[in-house]
Amino acid sequence: MLLPAKSEVARHLRRYRAWERAMLASPDDRRVRATFEDSGYTLCVLMGKRCAREAADAAERYLRTTLVTYLREQNAARPHVAAVARRGRPKSPGRAAERRSPAGR
Repeated sequence: MLLPAKSEVARHLRRYRAWERAMLASPDDRRVRATFEDSGYTLCVLMGKRCAREAADAAERYLRTTLVTYLREQNAARPHVAAVARRGRPKSPGRAAERRSPAGR
């Protein structure tokens, strides 16, 4: 997994927090809201998260810890590929089940 430089993450996190404060101060301003959402999207892309809040939390953890510790935390939160493959693999139906239609049950 490639991670951005900590200086970039810190810069984008500061930008996100500044626009968050501006958006909370004037929630009806469309320009402020759009810029806030753009900064959140950028942070999501940098941190590999789907939600801006998760990305901000991940950025703070990344800046607070060493690279090795951060990667260990990320790997501990993800399920192992082998476990997912075992659970997700459908059982093959027998020949009798293949001949019957689902509607005929």
